[in-house]
Amino acid sequence: MKSTSTMTCHPPGGAAVAAHPVDEKLPALKMATSGLQHVAAMYAGVVAPPLIVGAAIGLSPAELTFLTGACLFTAGLATFLQTLGFWKIGARLPFVNGVTFAGVAPMTAVVAATDDKSDALPVIFGAVIVAGLLGFVAAPFFSKAIRFFPPVVTGSVITLIGVSLLPVAFGWAQGPNPQADDYGSTTYLTLAGLTLLIVLLLRRFTRGFVKQIAVLIGLVVGTLVAIPFGATDFGPVADADVVGFPTPFHFGAPQFQLAAILSLCVVMVVSMTESTADMLALGEIVERPADEKTIAAGLRADTLGSALSPLFNGFMCSAFAQNIGLVAMTRIRSRYVVATGGGFLVLMGLCPMAASLIAVVPRPVLGGAGIVLFGSVAASGIQTLVRAGLDKDNNVLIVAVSLAVGIIPITAPEFYHSFPETAKIVLDSGISTGCVTAVVLNLLFNHLGKGREAQDVTHPMEAGEEIAAVR
Repeated sequence: MKSTSTMTCHPPGGAAVAAHPVDEKLPALKMATSGLQHVAAMYAGVVAPPLIVGAAIGLSPAELTFLTGACLFTAGLATFLQTLGFWKIGARLPFVNGVTFAGVAPMTAVVAATDDKSDALPVIFGAVIVAGLLGFVAAPFFSKAIRFFPPVVTGSVITLIGVSLLPVAFGWAQGPNPQADDYGSTTYLTLAGLTLLIVLLLRRFTRGFVKQIAVLIGLVVGTLVAIPFGATDFGPVADADVVGFPTPFHFGAPQFQLAAILSLCVVMVVSMTESTADMLALGEIVERPADEKTIAAGLRADTLGSALSPLFNGFMCSAFAQNIGLVAMTRIRSRYVVATGGGFLVLMGLCPMAASLIAVVPRPVLGGAGIVLFGSVAASGIQTLVRAGLDKDNNVLIVAVSLAVGIIPITAPEFYHSFPETAKIVLDSGISTGCVTAVVLNLLFNHLGKGREAQDVTHPMEAGEEIAAVR
């Protein structure tokens, strides 16, 4: 039975059925402010990879600004593909697409292995194009894995997504530069805590539209409060150009080297695995479960966006998990809101000065808001696990081991240090390893021999039958 909030029933011949909240078009002001919230939530994640890779190459400040703007521009285009879509491309869910952080390590490895640093970006772009095209072809086959994602698997993965993102928020809260003396200072932590408090108070004591844009208000107020402390830097706005277009192949025509291609293909597999988990998570949150067809379309959008991105000097794109938390918290499920956010990303790519406005928000302020956003993702995963049947011993083991494996890269970052670099690309992604572990254990316990499937859970601290009999 469908919820009345998402479907209005009418007798035969009556009015049309109301649109699902995912397909709802909101008033212009609400659409714009809600879209800006999504941009604010993911901006740091989009600009971090080009800043890291550009610094490794030794790009000038002007070239670094150009590369960052290009990644914002291509993130907007990829978001359009994912939210609006065409033909069989696009999940048509409220997904923001941006540069995947999984590619940072292999891209910097390519930079280190390239003698002439001016060739590094063309080599990276060539590898991304090939990986994107191969991923596009593989998308319909990859999507068939949907049958291996029951609630016990999806709940574990959604929880891992939230838990894996929380350290990012904690890092932001401590300041912009881990090497600086004031990193983790009481000033930065106070700004993060104040932003978190503002968001919580707005969510608790306001209603309607103000409640829904609580994160955006928290970011604005936190930024203003940070000015007297010298934590807000308006330099990027003063130095930015008003107009700038990411000229195709600005850094040179793509070059195709086998080692780089293989490395980025591995990243594409990791990215597709995470995107599949993200689509399943978001489908649960917006009450439009992602089926095989939706996942295939979403993966096509990811991979096509990645293949086209190097044309405008961008990197590999994938769905951004942190925006799932924003959808979960605000309950604004319209894909057109996220498409509006994609429009802002395109404008930022075309107007560096506009992009720099988001860069003004201090990292600690982003960290305070991120705690709410990323924690909401983990909470959504726990809600899914509640429905997964944790009264069964098998399911408890699946959740326990997959979560444990998934948090290894968080709690013990050097755990896989002795493995080959290619393997570490996969192993260092807790979401991917946790997802694979959950799928394999679900097959082992719930599909290969179902004799024990109906057994009730046995808690480690629960008295056994023999002890109970003595008592």
